[in-house]
Amino acid sequence: MHEFEIIKKYFSKLSFKNKSSLNLNDDVFFDKHKKLVVSVDTYVEGVHFIYFKRPDLVIKKIIRSSISDLICKGVKPKYYFVSGSGNKNSFNKKNLKLISKSLNQEQKKYSIYLCGGDTTFSKKLSFTIMCIGFSNKIVFRNKAKLNDDIYVTGNLGDSFIGLKILQKKIHLNRALTKYFTEKYYHPNLYTNITKKLLSIANTSIDISDGLVADLEKMINNQKLSYKLYLKDIPISKNLNKLIELKIIKKITSVSCGDDYQILFTASPSKSRIIFKTGKTLGIKISKIGKICRSSDKSKIINENNKKIALKNKGYFHKF
Repeated sequence: MHEFEIIKKYFSKLSFKNKSSLNLNDDVFFDKHKKLVVSVDTYVEGVHFIYFKRPDLVIKKIIRSSISDLICKGVKPKYYFVSGSGNKNSFNKKNLKLISKSLNQEQKKYSIYLCGGDTTFSKKLSFTIMCIGFSNKIVFRNKAKLNDDIYVTGNLGDSFIGLKILQKKIHLNRALTKYFTEKYYHPNLYTNITKKLLSIANTSIDISDGLVADLEKMINNQKLSYKLYLKDIPISKNLNKLIELKIIKKITSVSCGDDYQILFTASPSKSRIIFKTGKTLGIKISKIGKICRSSDKSKIINENNKKIALKNKGYFHKF
């Protein structure tokens, strides 16, 4: 079973009497009356990050990945908790100093504050992050409407190339190696769009597991489908170079996750204000598709107006 089947079969029923849990089908806990928004994520060495040779970079990626859950809901993160499990090799003095320095930098960058956590001994290195924000409104999952436009912020795919470089599966020159690994360790987050999302988006999610996988999660309890246009999915100039050199296919690079961009849907009437918002805030926002009837069946259309067969929709934890 994969993670979502486990949640649905064994744990969702435990939350039925608590509306704030959102049936465990969203990235956050949301108590409207107390204006409380909470997310929890766990990151394991070998699964979410390859190795711990650069603890200063790994912890930055983890923090940004965690606060992304709140940002995509239209909520500005304020507090965070960190729990770490490891041993004397991973938590030596040098690494702890680097981790502390990076956390301090992230706190200043995103105006967030460490409030607590826990440390335990373990042969396997892992971190669990809890993030807290305050709002009486969020952008929910499963609120897409028929004929909504589908949007995404930033560029997709760079982080995946960075991962492949670190895994030594792709070899590039020094400049491109630096560019893509930087994108892997430092996802670009847009905290300045949080309040705007509340007024423009019908539903949203951050892209962690992959564009298609997360899009399907965003509408998983609705009788809807989607149509994506590959040519409109935004990528960087550097990634486009690799595609032209046939090092990787575009559909592969944009489907593998770790982008932490905001994927959202909105009414066609909001199109003008959405692009104006992007221009005003200095955020790249691209319209990449449409929400359709379930009878139309979901599809991805290539440059030749033909349907693409997608072998891998994204990442899923399997047990």
